[in-house]
Amino acid sequence: QGLQAEIDHLAQQFRQLNRVPLPDLHEDGGAREQHLITVTTQLARLGELNLAAPAALTGIAARHAELTHQIEDLQQTVQQLEQAMQQIDRETRRLFMATFDRINLELHSLFPKIFGGGEAYLTLEADWQSGVRLMAQPPGKKNSNISVLSGGEKALAALALVFAIFKLNPAPFCVLDEVDAPLDDANVARFCHLVQGLSTQVQFIFISHNKLAMSMASQLLGVTMPEAGISRLVAVNLEQAAAFAPLQE
Repeated sequence: QGLQAEIDHLAQQFRQLNRVPLPDLHEDGGAREQHLITVTTQLARLGELNLAAPAALTGIAARHAELTHQIEDLQQTVQQLEQAMQQIDRETRRLFMATFDRINLELHSLFPKIFGGGEAYLTLEADWQSGVRLMAQPPGKKNSNISVLSGGEKALAALALVFAIFKLNPAPFCVLDEVDAPLDDANVARFCHLVQGLSTQVQFIFISHNKLAMSMASQLLGVTMPEAGISRLVAVNLEQAAAFAPLQE
């Protein structure tokens, strides 16, 4: 009866473990001994029992949940940044191409006025981020890159491009420093015609040593040296001078 009670108690423990198959307790002694060796070997492979493992598992699980939440936040942030970058890229491209087309339209109008004919336009190297090339065809010449033009033609083509951009967002005044230096008299006259046409919208302040360029100004500011080593600023209002001239005659 004592042995049977112990057998029942052990059987109940096996059922509670629910991991070790319940042996047939009515086997012969040899089978039970072999089963005991097998179970002992399995327990030895499990190693020592760590009673702190459940608490450590709880802490690690909490840390894992926290890191998982942080990773999800980072992935969501990366996705939002990628969407924002794509939106910025689309908007930048739209604005760039709109400005590019408007500059081309102004350049198409200004270039013939400066050169008395011909055409000029902007073209993209590959896509809108690759670069811009200025193509110019003065009258009587082949359409080519601005780099193969003469010095005066380069200056006038560059002025046409600058003023085409300037007309999109004009400022109250514009300063030109010796832009007519590489030009001959014919091209200076074209330059003066261009500046006079735009002077109704913009006040031009230009530095020049060319008489033709000076003649289109309404007011001259010059530096003279009446005595050696002494400079003096001289201002002349040409409109007043022109009105005063007939009186002198």
